[in-house]
Amino acid sequence: QVQLVESGGGLVQAGGSLRLSCAASGRTFSSYAMGWFRQAPGKEREFVATISGSGTITYYSDSVKGRFTISRDNAKNTVYLQMNSLKPEDTAVYRCAATRRPIGISVYEYDYWGQGTQVTVSS
Repeated sequence: QVQLVESGGGLVQAGGSLRLSCAASGRTFSSYAMGWFRQAPGKEREFVATISGSGTITYYSDSVKGRFTISRDNAKNTVYLQMNSLKPEDTAVYRCAATRRPIGISVYEYDYWGQGTQVTVSS
């Protein structure tokens, strides 16, 4: 069982930056690929980024590529999402997730989810 707790959300102006963190419980964190997803009101949950257990493989959605960076610190059991050049359309609840798969871009590939943190980008 893996428990995930996100932090770092908030209100920011367009063009600004935020860094989200996701702290995981357990001693096998490096065996899980991690992902970030987001969900805006009235919309489906959307893939944002994923990182392999070792941190050597990353993948991003086209909507955030070049602006967001996913990283992890396995010694701290934490995955991060650095978000730069934020846009109003990035406003959503951001959730991290863990999977035993090598990597994952679909919600159906993930086994454990955090509760989420709100990110609001004002224009």
